[in-house]
Amino acid sequence: DCPRCKVQLNSLQIGDVKLSECLECGGFWCDAPTFEGICATKEQQANVLNFVAAKPFPAQKPVQYVPCPDCKDLMNRSNFARSSGVILDICKQHGVWFDSNELPNLVKFIQKGGIELARRNEKIQLEELKREVSELRRRQMRESSRSEGRNIIRDASDGFTVGDFIATLFD
Repeated sequence: DCPRCKVQLNSLQIGDVKLSECLECGGFWCDAPTFEGICATKEQQANVLNFVAAKPFPAQKPVQYVPCPDCKDLMNRSNFARSSGVILDICKQHGVWFDSNELPNLVKFIQKGGIELARRNEKIQLEELKREVSELRRRQMRESSRSEGRNIIRDASDGFTVGDFIATLFD
């Protein structure tokens, strides 16, 4: 059943893509492998976009968490590729629910190179995080060596000489 309208979903085949469609709200359900195929295959994207473009989009229902049509657990809402603006309802075990306009918006995002751009941005963010972590480590090492140096100098009265301190810098 449709997670929004609670009516039975209709099976639908668009080229190689198998979906379930709600005739009431215009939403679509697909399993994870089908979703991956849509994301990866230009032919599937074109077929889906052509089919969905011919359909009218019913008025959007209020935003709410909806249950998975298979397991009935509430699905997680996630911004696809963290930057698409397309918020999908996802059941990690069973698939993805697309509200009426989300599937064509997702395909358009992918076709415009959105996934590649999101990957590049993630790589840039990861590199920035690596630099920040490296800088933190360097600061911690400097602080650690400074505090060790203070301890060594304090211990100089116990027979530890400045030469011994300098030698520790090069060990």
